[in-house]
Amino acid sequence: MATAEQVEAKLKEFIDPYLETDLASAHCVKNTQVEGSKAIVDIELGFPHQGYEQELKEKLSTLLKELDGIDEAEINVSSKIVIHAVQKGVQPIKGVKNIVAVASGKGGVGKSTTTVNLALALAKDGASVAVLDADIYGPSMPRMLGISGKPESADGQSLEPMINYGIQTMSIGFLIDDDTPMIWRGPMVTQALEQLFKDTRWKDVDYLVVDLPPGTGDVQLTLAQKIPVSGAVVVTTPQDIALLDARKGLKMFEKVNVPVLGVVENMSTHICTNCGHEERIFGEGGGKRMSEEENVDLLGALPLDISIRQLADDGKPTVVSEPDSRITEIYTDIARKVAAKLALKARDYSNRFPKIVIKND
Repeated sequence: MATAEQVEAKLKEFIDPYLETDLASAHCVKNTQVEGSKAIVDIELGFPHQGYEQELKEKLSTLLKELDGIDEAEINVSSKIVIHAVQKGVQPIKGVKNIVAVASGKGGVGKSTTTVNLALALAKDGASVAVLDADIYGPSMPRMLGISGKPESADGQSLEPMINYGIQTMSIGFLIDDDTPMIWRGPMVTQALEQLFKDTRWKDVDYLVVDLPPGTGDVQLTLAQKIPVSGAVVVTTPQDIALLDARKGLKMFEKVNVPVLGVVENMSTHICTNCGHEERIFGEGGGKRMSEEENVDLLGALPLDISIRQLADDGKPTVVSEPDSRITEIYTDIARKVAAKLALKARDYSNRFPKIVIKND
């Protein structure tokens, strides 16, 4: 007859594809016991698991049945998303657990499309998700998420997030007309960004995904200095020039102590819709090479596919429009890796300690 200790030891043979370590080492195994020929295991993941639960149960069940005396395995899977550590001295934002910044060194690499589909993939897995469009000069989230109108303000000071597909959203695009150019200097932009973050009434958000403008300017610096960022994702294409700029974005996050969770390579390959010929228009292996040289993870590679652009332009992104497609599968895989890597980061315990106040009598 197998023991609970043998069950736990056996579980260590399974390397989770998203955590990239065994569940025991990731502190996800909360209880193991054996009742006759039945093993009972309680798993608590630090990332949303809705679409992954059945696969995980089947793999662990098959593994445990290899033990002598175990004919049945009951695997209970739950998730608990906690607040993770951010830059020192930065105050948390009410209603938000974790902020993930999506950045690129240059424009035109598909950063906004990646942002919206990653957010939708996280929500599809059961997380409470919000998106903040931090591209003040070129806001695109209202269109990509198919949202129109202006946000309400019950008290005249704060804004209610706009919602579609279960995603809470805020963008300067909701507050101005579509054809109004934002002719603002840097200080006005950074002030507007702070207000969008702090004056929006976010509601119990697990992940606030921020679509940053391209580059390493005022907005990025404000984010690093005043907004509590748990981690960043850098989007690039295989093109050498895009990779050069993406490296600058990556270095910027390193300098301001924001952990880079990984790199997404967009437009990695093009498959002709007429003949099926595959061609790597922007080069090959750039994202992988960058991840190896900079010691960051390559989260995934997405093809140059016309449907991704068309669906985003129509306000019906791929993850919601084509939930069973290969592209949605890639976005989902990337989203789980982002959440899992964040789950392995240090937790924020600052709210457990009392604030020290010195008074002069």
